[in-house]
Amino acid sequence: MAYETITYQASGGIGRITFNRPQVMNAITPGMLKELKAAVLEAGKDRDVRVIVLTGVGRAFSAGVDLKAMGDQKLVNGKVGDFLDVPARELINAIRSVPKAVICLVNGFCFTGAVEIMLACDIVIAAEDAKIGDTHAKWGLRPTWGMSARLPRRVGYLKARELSFTAEAITGKEAERIGLINLAAPADRLEDAMQNMAKKIMGNSAQSIAAYKQLYNANESLTLDKSLDLEFDSDFEITDSLERLSAFIK
Repeated sequence: MAYETITYQASGGIGRITFNRPQVMNAITPGMLKELKAAVLEAGKDRDVRVIVLTGVGRAFSAGVDLKAMGDQKLVNGKVGDFLDVPARELINAIRSVPKAVICLVNGFCFTGAVEIMLACDIVIAAEDAKIGDTHAKWGLRPTWGMSARLPRRVGYLKARELSFTAEAITGKEAERIGLINLAAPADRLEDAMQNMAKKIMGNSAQSIAAYKQLYNANESLTLDKSLDLEFDSDFEITDSLERLSAFIK
């Protein structure tokens, strides 16, 4: 399949999916979300692929949603809308359901919607100097891709509140310290760290990995599903979205 906003390459048992819009720090569009889902499913069907890797080209994993791509879409109470929410949730469901380990390789800036995609992956490796942050509140937005359900389960509710309420970014090194990611590595050794992790995974039973993934997801979802429904279905009065975003969506 030909892709426009991402690249996909399979080699040595690894299916590498790369966000490829470096001119805008790999900002996310509806089209990119659909291509990411298609690539994840393509890698999932490839018998030669044992590990799937999501990463970005250039200095960013992804800066989050491309606000300029919203065009004439109207924000209602801080929601970006179904034109982004639907393909994003489909991508996240693909990442979680594909019977292979999905490694998120955070090579640089990783903000907001990109963090929600990161949280859906099985393993996260980041550059020590990567910047990771939830900036929904900075722009008068609210999460709809799983942040409020997954982030506190990863780092605890106190730390999750701090990260979301302040909208401040932390480094990959700090993200490792608080348990947001598995491993932080120097930028010039990031690829080696990923290859080492993938090699360890590929050395084990693919069927066992698939079983473990299904079991972990099912156990997590015993309480997670209700949290995700609460996040997605709740409405809040947020009136400053357009003011905060006006410079980006003109």
